[in-house]
Amino acid sequence: MLVFAASDKGGTGRSVTSANLAYRSALAGDDVCFLDFDFGSPTATAVFDLPADDLDVRGTGLHSYLRGMVGAPHRVDVWTRTEHPDLRDRPSGSGRLVLFPGDRSGGEFVTGDEQLHRCVDLVQRLHREFDLIVVDLSAGRSYAMDLALEATAPHGGLDRLKCRWLVFHRWTHQHVRAAAELTFGERGILRAGEARRHRTEELSGSIRFIRAAVPDLDSPLWSQVTPSQYAWLRQCDRRLERLAAELGIGESRVLASIPLEPVLQWQERLITDADVLDRRIAGQETLVSLGELARRLYDDSYWGEL
Repeated sequence: MLVFAASDKGGTGRSVTSANLAYRSALAGDDVCFLDFDFGSPTATAVFDLPADDLDVRGTGLHSYLRGMVGAPHRVDVWTRTEHPDLRDRPSGSGRLVLFPGDRSGGEFVTGDEQLHRCVDLVQRLHREFDLIVVDLSAGRSYAMDLALEATAPHGGLDRLKCRWLVFHRWTHQHVRAAAELTFGERGILRAGEARRHRTEELSGSIRFIRAAVPDLDSPLWSQVTPSQYAWLRQCDRRLERLAAELGIGESRVLASIPLEPVLQWQERLITDADVLDRRIAGQETLVSLGELARRLYDDSYWGEL
């Protein structure tokens, strides 16, 4: 399966949540690879807590590969290279977890036929090796997104792969509108897909939304607010639900809602069972939500045109 993680804005939790999705899927036994196509800000190495020499990838990452500077991109076995204390010993029954980082000194760049052919060739090879390929795209209508749409279009080379799009947004008025515009707007995913001969109903059916940093007003985290604050927050939540429904990204199109997690506000990292059960620094609700996201990704009942 090929999964693209997209967002209209930065700061949506796209990269850290998609990294946790890859981690959770590997824990469940899938062989997973994570491609850091966030060309403007390739930071996945930090999320997976890799050592300094893996953080400083220059001249061998995905930027260099797509631009024809190397024959194969740098790859990192997360289980053997991570400095995360909970990941140093690969859990029994887990699948492979491999990161393909971007170049640290890279940036956004124009893509053409050469980059398309290199992208398709890489993903086809990885498809034979891994069960799940997670591609973290740059925010907005980027060159990385155009490359993904071109590669998965009819006769693009990846059109026969099962492909899913996850559009991330925070639970705010501005972010809800931005996610809808990225998907349905004049320059959004669907219009750009149509221009590349995608079937609109199929592409639409492959898109689901991830709400990140969603306050759970019934959790202990919010128990100390005043009654007036609580009433106002409830009112905001109801208004956001109505707005999301009006814009076509309501509850029926949401694959998962990730709670506002204090740990992730301070550090973009993998949330492990030990963080919740042993250290008690992360919320049980966050762990459950990430697990549901990984499970629903494969559950066909959550997909298809709505």
